[in-house]
Amino acid sequence: MKEMTYGKAICEAIAYEMRRDKSVFVLGEDVSIGVFGVTKDLFKEFGPSRVMDTPITETAIIGAAVGAAATGVRPIAEIMFMDFIAVAMDEIVNQAAKMRYMFGGKITLPLVIRCAAGAGIQAAGQHSQSLEAWFTHIPGLKVVYPSTPEDAIGLYLSAIRDDNPVIVVENKSLYAVKGKVEDEFKPIPLGRAEVKREGDDVTIFATGACVSKAMMAANELEKENINCEIIDPRTLFPFDKETLFKSIEKTNKVILVTEENKRGAFSAEVAALIAEEAFDYLDAPIVRIGAINTPVPFSKVLEEYYLPSVEDIKKAVKSIM
Repeated sequence: MKEMTYGKAICEAIAYEMRRDKSVFVLGEDVSIGVFGVTKDLFKEFGPSRVMDTPITETAIIGAAVGAAATGVRPIAEIMFMDFIAVAMDEIVNQAAKMRYMFGGKITLPLVIRCAAGAGIQAAGQHSQSLEAWFTHIPGLKVVYPSTPEDAIGLYLSAIRDDNPVIVVENKSLYAVKGKVEDEFKPIPLGRAEVKREGDDVTIFATGACVSKAMMAANELEKENINCEIIDPRTLFPFDKETLFKSIEKTNKVILVTEENKRGAFSAEVAALIAEEAFDYLDAPIVRIGAINTPVPFSKVLEEYYLPSVEDIKKAVKSIM
């Protein structure tokens, strides 16, 4: 085992695949220097022919990547801030997501789109959103959300090798967070959740940066003899409902924690799925925790109030015990 940051883990995974497969390349705004430092080492090793700086036009970045993927190469397109993915929605939703299906499977579309998402760094309303629910709604797209350096490596290996478009959501607040990774890189199959912490009393389902908040809340609640089980889906679609349902069958209670605005969040889809297919396991109402339904504030105090917190999770757990 070795220790590295979440951002470094992403870089190492991409580099590993670029060495393994010469059809893999990176494109995006300032990827040669890496705004968050993630891709800067790639340029040193692979040069401008495989780490391509683009103009400031998300439409062109994704359009070029979709066209390249349709010819059989494997582009990794970076959207510097996930908020700006809105500019390229036609290319993603109406082209990338549908081409393989509408061509009767005669082509593949091996495209990875990297998105820096989430709040917590005072980047304000246009640079801090969590928009993953948009893409879980679209048939033809896969959506990945690693919460640890180890998961980032394994999920990236699988995403890059996949023959379908994959959106990878990276929470900005995690880039500097360190964690243990295996010396030997291994793919994590898309659609396989992980039990991050075992417990018997309450299931906490969490994504992205909320996984560590859930872990902190669970550690504090353990001092009060409340044992929480934490489920990290890792892949939002395809979705591993079996692991979640198995946990709920054991604990009979579930709390869903995501950083998205609560209204229309991915957590709402998960709650509906539980209500439809695992209702008989429940001894208490499903509880959802999310960000407040406002634009992300710039003020540090307001931003902290806006985001789900460890205390919010603890309070929710106690409310259904």
